[in-house]
Amino acid sequence: MHNEHSLKMRTRPIGRLIASMSIPAMFSMLIQALYNIIDTYYVAKIDISNDYYITALGYAFPIQILILAFSLGIGIGTNVMVAKKLGEQNKEEASNIARTGIVMAIIGAVIFFILSFIIINPYMNFMSKNQTIVNAGSLYLKIILLFSSFSIMEIVLTKILQGMGRMLVPMFAQLIGAITNIILDPVFIFGFWFIPAMGVQGAAIATVISQCLALLFVLGVLIFRKNEIYLGLKKFKIKLKYVLQIIQVGLPSMIMNVIGSLSNIFLNKILTSHDPSEVANGVLVSYTKLQSFVFMPVFGLNQGGIPILSYNYGANIKERFVKAQKVLYTSAVVIMVFGFLIFQLFPRTLLSIFSPSSDLISMGEGALRRISLAFIPAGVGIITTITYQSLGKGFVALIMSVSRQALLLIPLAYMLGQIGGIDSVWYAFPIAEAIIAIVFSIILVGVVKKAFMLKSKEGVING
Repeated sequence: MHNEHSLKMRTRPIGRLIASMSIPAMFSMLIQALYNIIDTYYVAKIDISNDYYITALGYAFPIQILILAFSLGIGIGTNVMVAKKLGEQNKEEASNIARTGIVMAIIGAVIFFILSFIIINPYMNFMSKNQTIVNAGSLYLKIILLFSSFSIMEIVLTKILQGMGRMLVPMFAQLIGAITNIILDPVFIFGFWFIPAMGVQGAAIATVISQCLALLFVLGVLIFRKNEIYLGLKKFKIKLKYVLQIIQVGLPSMIMNVIGSLSNIFLNKILTSHDPSEVANGVLVSYTKLQSFVFMPVFGLNQGGIPILSYNYGANIKERFVKAQKVLYTSAVVIMVFGFLIFQLFPRTLLSIFSPSSDLISMGEGALRRISLAFIPAGVGIITTITYQSLGKGFVALIMSVSRQALLLIPLAYMLGQIGGIDSVWYAFPIAEAIIAIVFSIILVGVVKKAFMLKSKEGVING
């Protein structure tokens, strides 16, 4: 007999189902994007005579991506396997996989805590020779790494909830974290009442406090609300097969983000080689923050889409799986078209949010127009990636990321820079995204067909 979760996944019209599971996540991700912009906006106001503090946050970003890489790797691996086991009506294994994911998250949090005492100063000195940038970035990263456990645990726990089809709790957690951060940023950066002005260090403190509050909210829901799976310690033992299942699905996502972090580092070094003043690096930071308003809704779409795809694959309902794919692709492209038009029409307005610098705005105007050519193929690529992950084909998703970042984006950025200078570097983004989207979307058609043929041979009963 199917429970409410199963009935929803099996019977509700796909469009309504994706909307109900994605819109809360999209809304919370948009709030998160707003936080990213406001956070950078306040940091930029610490000293409006230059862009050093914006650049410092940009150099800190790859380390933050590493934290996110681990969190999403464990979280997505747990999410997909929980949804798949629930689709197979196996609550016991779903519960054990969820608890295993939590233990793995705790171990990762301890590792990042230790790294906060080892890597920060060497890393920042590698990224920049400007001592103001180095000092600001080091202060920010020290706090972020020391208290990274809040972020890691919150992400993994919300992914578990999403695997159960519960999207509102993660949305409220994101809202609590983002709104708290928006409020606390100016307080800790510029000082208020008995709180002294702490500059970029204050931005980091505001961030970890907001992450802590979001985590406490999610823990409260898991502890005090009845859930479809059991997360207590009773009869729980760490089993290698659960660890391997989480890694099999989640490791590609983890490696994708690690590669993204390394690519960001290399891209920054390429930009510095053409622009020793590091204005181009400030442009890259501004773009990274601004594009989150376009990409975050698509990532929210993913959060709602991946449990639907995973569930219907686990239940061997190909018709609903394929229909969900079509809705996800269409929705992602619509979002990306809208973002593309905004970046093409209003680049100067967008850049002026962060900096009054004529140098940054002049260079950034062309950069935003060139990079945003990547938006539409990137939307296709993102949905293609989660489709592979929902089928348990994480290795193919990994190849996609490695190819896009390491084999295409960075080599293209270097070569284009050598040929046409810094203005040509930005074209590496759309070229890389277009190649990946075309190649792997074509391959996916055969992969989906074969996956469901094998599923049918396993004897999984439709419905």
